Amino acid sequence: MTNLTVDGARIGYRTEGSGPGLVFVHGTGPGSVIWRGFAERFAGRNTVILPDLSGSDPVEDDGGELTVEALTRQLAAVIEDTGRGPVDVLGFSLGAVVALSLAATRPDLVRRLIPVAGWSHTEDEYLRNALEIWHRLGGDSAGFARFSMLTGFSRRHLNEIGRDAVEELAAYFVSTPNRLRQVDLNRRVDIRHLLPLIQAPTLVIGTARDALIPVETSRDLHASIPGSSYAELDAGHVAYLERPEEFDKLVRDFTA
Repeated sequence: MTNLTVDGARIGYRTEGSGPGLVFVHGTGPGSVIWRGFAERFAGRNTVILPDLSGSDPVEDDGGELTVEALTRQLAAVIEDTGRGPVDVLGFSLGAVVALSLAATRPDLVRRLIPVAGWSHTEDEYLRNALEIWHRLGGDSAGFARFSMLTGFSRRHLNEIGRDAVEELAAYFVSTPNRLRQVDLNRRVDIRHLLPLIQAPTLVIGTARDALIPVETSRDLHASIPGSSYAELDAGHVAYLERPEEFDKLVRDFTA
């Protein structure tokens, strides 16, 4: 693990493999650990870069309000520190928001861009209310965990994996102060003004069965990013776990 200090926050990143740089940016949750078992698939052809940004469990900071701008500066600092830029950047959920912001404000660092299950604003009433409920459940750790699980995975997937695995997932998504900081930022996202500035070749990936971030938000991203491509997976929010082979192929084909 390599550690950096950015704006007073002590963040970190790790790398695996060799070759062109490919960054996986985590969303709301514990951090880069969410990519365990998936990012390693690319280590044979890429230098996989796995940052932990503020709000993730390993990061030490002042515990204050998170902003897209601060997380973008942290991601930029990680890429610069690796010396691998420009790199391909894949961002999931809140990580998609940060990746989009980076591509718009630091085009020198982004070769190709893949936002997954992302959004650009919260004026959509479904999304606004879903995020509001998620945040309000912060005081009920068990309720927060089950809501996170239900909105993270499709009904089909939960039934496929069975009750024991579902209960294990529910225990994984418990509420923490850092997770609530991330959810609070989710509620305040508005990067619409940045989307027309994105120059990097972009593949927007939507998730058709997403109960948290409606798939229409990914379609809107595609429509707002000049020259972008679009693909849609028949999966819930955490598509790389529900449909790993299809997800893998999309990423490999686009970054080849």
